[in-house]
Amino acid sequence: MSGIIQAARFTFRGQMVCESFTEFALHRARRLDLAIDFGLCDSGSATLSVKGQEDLVDAFEMACSLGPYDCIILDIERAAA
Repeated sequence: MSGIIQAARFTFRGQMVCESFTEFALHRARRLDLAIDFGLCDSGSATLSVKGQEDLVDAFEMACSLGPYDCIILDIERAAA
């Protein structure tokens, strides 16, 4: 694993159930030992920022792209935070 610390801001777009998605993202961030800050969430998108080891930030993006069972992720925008 890379020891490089990275901060990334994500916007996940699709069909969102905010309560489910934020709980899912928080659980994944904790398992990957990432710091997480939530931004806005509505029925069409959710924005959040994470910080931690680069490889684990990548793993977080992959996990959230699958989303919880009641959300459909269609697009992900990633930017440096």
